[in-house]
Amino acid sequence: MPEQSHPSKAVLVTGCSSGIGRATAIRLADRGWTVYATARRVASISDLEQHGCRALQLDVTDEDSMQAAVAAIEAQSGAVGVLVNNAGYSQSGAIESISMDDVRRQFETNVFGLVRLTQLVLPGMRAQGWGKVVNVSSMGANFTFPGGGFYHATKYALEAISDALRFEVRGFGIDVVVIQPGVIRTSFGDTAVAAIDEGTDASGPYGRFNASVATATHDAYESGPLARLGGGPDDVAKTIERAITTRRPKIRYRVTPSAHLLVTQRAVMTDGMWDRFLRTQFQQPGKE
Repeated sequence: MPEQSHPSKAVLVTGCSSGIGRATAIRLADRGWTVYATARRVASISDLEQHGCRALQLDVTDEDSMQAAVAAIEAQSGAVGVLVNNAGYSQSGAIESISMDDVRRQFETNVFGLVRLTQLVLPGMRAQGWGKVVNVSSMGANFTFPGGGFYHATKYALEAISDALRFEVRGFGIDVVVIQPGVIRTSFGDTAVAAIDEGTDASGPYGRFNASVATATHDAYESGPLARLGGGPDDVAKTIERAITTRRPKIRYRVTPSAHLLVTQRAVMTDGMWDRFLRTQFQQPGKE
C-alpha cells in the first residue's frame, strides 16, 4: 500500500490504570496527541477522559481484547501511529518456589502480550510509512537480582525482541525505542511485594529468603538509598515524549540516577564480583 501523506500519529498506551502508563497518557494528551489510554478495566481509567484521552478496554493477555482495541483505533484514526508497550508487573520470589501458572502469567503479560499487540499494529504503521514502537523495559534488563529471576527474564526477552524488531522495521519508516527506568516511585513495588506474599510458601525452604526479597523491594521503592536515586512516573513520561517527538530517537533511554548507577556498576564487575556484592544485599537461601 502507498504511504499516506499525513500519517496517523494516534498513540496507544497500555497499562494506564496507574504509574507510568497513566502519567504518559496524561502528558501526551495535554500536549495535543490523540491518546488511547487502555487498561483491563476501563472504569479504572475513565477519569483520563478529562485530560482528553480516549479510554479503551484492553487486556494484553487476551487476543480478542487486543484485536478489538486495535480495530477501534484504526476505525477512528486510520492507524496506531505510536504504540507504548507499558503494561507489566513483577512476579518475585525464588525460582523453585513460584508456580508455573504464575510464571506463564508473568510472560503472557510482560512479553507475549507485548509481542502480539506489536504484531497487530505493525501493518497499519507499514501502510502509512511511519510509526513508533516504544517498549518500556527496565534497568533490570542489564543485571539480575536474586528473587527476581522471572521478571528479569521477561525484560531480557523484551530487549532481544526490540533489537531484532528495530532492524526488521526500520526500512518501513518505523522506529523501535527501549525505555529503561530505574526505581520509579509507583505502586509497582507494592504489587511486587504482594506477588511474593501471594505466590510463594512462607514456611518452605525459601520462606526467609522470599521475605527478605519483599523487604528489599519495599525499601528500594520507599525508604532505602535506591529510592533517593529514583524518580516519579512523569520522569519516564517525559522521556517517552522526547523519544516519539525527536526525528532520530535514541535506541535506548535510561531514566533516573539509579538506572545509570546500577547499570554502570554491573558493567564494570565480573560475574563473581557481582555475586559477592549481592551476598551483601540479600540473605542467601540455605544459610542462617
